[in-house]
Amino acid sequence: MRSKEQYLSSLSDGREVYYRGKRVHNVADHQVLRISALHSAKLYDMKDRIVKDGGEEISAYLKVPRGSGDLLQRHKVIYDHTTACNGIFNISQAIGSDAIFALMVVSAKVDRETGSSYHERVRRFWEYVAKNDLTMATAQTDVKGDRTKRPSQQSDLDMYVRIVERRQDGIVVRGAKAHTTQAAVADEILVIPTRAMTQEDKDFAVAFSVPASTKGLKMIVRPIDEVEGNSSSLLSKVDHEHETLTIFDDVFVPWDRVFMAGEYKYAGALANLFATFHRFTAVSYRASMANLFLGAASLVAKANGIQDARHVKEDLLTILSYKEFLRMSAISAANEPLIDEGVAIPNPLYTNLGKLYTNTHFHEVVKSLIDVAGGIISTMPSEEDLRNPEERDMIFKYLRGAEPGQRRVQLLKLVKELASSSLTGYWLTMMLHAEGSVEASKIALLREYDLREAEEMVEKILDQSKG
Repeated sequence: MRSKEQYLSSLSDGREVYYRGKRVHNVADHQVLRISALHSAKLYDMKDRIVKDGGEEISAYLKVPRGSGDLLQRHKVIYDHTTACNGIFNISQAIGSDAIFALMVVSAKVDRETGSSYHERVRRFWEYVAKNDLTMATAQTDVKGDRTKRPSQQSDLDMYVRIVERRQDGIVVRGAKAHTTQAAVADEILVIPTRAMTQEDKDFAVAFSVPASTKGLKMIVRPIDEVEGNSSSLLSKVDHEHETLTIFDDVFVPWDRVFMAGEYKYAGALANLFATFHRFTAVSYRASMANLFLGAASLVAKANGIQDARHVKEDLLTILSYKEFLRMSAISAANEPLIDEGVAIPNPLYTNLGKLYTNTHFHEVVKSLIDVAGGIISTMPSEEDLRNPEERDMIFKYLRGAEPGQRRVQLLKLVKELASSSLTGYWLTMMLHAEGSVEASKIALLREYDLREAEEMVEKILDQSKG
């Protein structure tokens, strides 16, 4: 299997990456982006990541789930690896495999209806990624333009990634995808549709994968304000992930890398199935991520000397309940999967319930941590003050609590980063929109939920009352 060093050296391949207005020629050497590269590289140090599949060693992320046991193992790997990465999800092989599993199911259905060979292409791509132990970024969310109009109705058709040319040897695509996580440090960029399509939208019903160094592929990375804008940050200086505006400027894709090209009737099915896999991934990693807030709240309560206060216990229960609700939803989703085309799909009901819960309750987790820590997290002296010998001892003297000042200040710096910084704002937005918005989760829940049992109970009462 691949080593950490092999992965990092592979990033120097001429990929076109921009950060704060400048071209980055080697992301692994960049002062800020190097952190996200090293974060991804941690994947290759995870010994439990390697499993046997048909006698061959393979990444656990790339093992195709065939039943409950495989999904439970996937949940555990995602949870454990997020914990190993200090509560920051390592998406390097998770999101790409979410997309591959969805493609495996949908491509088989497309092939049966149309006589295409997409499923075999997907299988060969999966084998290639598994054999070479590659990382992947999944680009799904189009920039969308005018939301009142369908893709084919946009005044600028490039608002959704589309096929602009079909050639004997492949297709040429143009457009852009927003917030593609870890794209600048991925080996492959895997593209799938973001929504259902009509016949008029068929050129936008496209799925494919290209290497990150492909000509015409341009990635503009979001500003990492949690590092550059917070000199006191602790977590973000060792683990963070980035997003890119991922632009396809007439990118050529050979046919063996094309997994959908105009089969508009299946675009929505692919988008929704990917979302189910990815939301299962989301509730798995967010459960581990909650430990950051639970651990910080517990330790800062002790440092403040208020661990026995009633309101502090309520705050801890709020965070604890959030974490364990997500774990329960992931485990339930794994225990009652749907099997389609031989692939085990996390139960959509339990998956979307967990996802909706994390959408709508994360702000309570932040609020609880702030309540326990106190307003000092927003008003404490800076890192630069702490480095000044003339100030440092005074700060430690007057910011002590039930524990020495140096210990309490370190805790307060981490709590500030989690609950009162640019990282907090990033997470509050992400928790509402990443892996699908609140509205998307609600739509999925209502679409999937079977109301017949409840309706039949009421119908029975109505029938009994007729006499």
